[in-house]
Amino acid sequence: MARPRRFDEERAVDAAMRAFWTAGYEGTSTQDLCEATGLGRSSIYNTFTSKHELFDRALQRYMTTKNATIFQLLDSDESATAKIRALFWQVIDAPEEEPTGCLVVNSTVELAPRDHAVAATLRTDQELRLAALTAAIDSGQRAGDIERGRDARDLAHFVNATIAGMRVAARGGAGRDALEAIARTALSAL
Repeated sequence: MARPRRFDEERAVDAAMRAFWTAGYEGTSTQDLCEATGLGRSSIYNTFTSKHELFDRALQRYMTTKNATIFQLLDSDESATAKIRALFWQVIDAPEEEPTGCLVVNSTVELAPRDHAVAATLRTDQELRLAALTAAIDSGQRAGDIERGRDARDLAHFVNATIAGMRVAARGGAGRDALEAIARTALSAL
């Protein structure tokens, strides 16, 4: 008879998410996951079957959590430029207890070129964010808040790439002044 689990599976996924976010997929060993989650190897493999499955769950958790905040902001009654400015400042004002950078961006660079399943997950996530950004930008163009002469989807790609670039810059050690300069420049392009 199998013994019942005596740990919070969701808490373990959160801990693994932070470990992968900090060190990447390849840089996170099974031992690192044991230390982060407080679980033994057998508990990890009995529950998640593999490091990759645990990573998939952690990546999904990250995307769900981050996107909820993004979508709530983009659905607000603020002007389109105020929404985009707030998205940029979420990067600038990231909580100190969070790892720097972005698990999605990191995974895109590290895994997407060689892991088709992760690449498909990341493409789906990107499409969701691009659709929400495009809708907000289109609304801003109709309201006169954003220049109408450019394609809303192209601007959504620009905003998404700027946010990703800011996260990479932050992970590389860029300070607040540099990140604010990037955000101000991007806003002036809208």
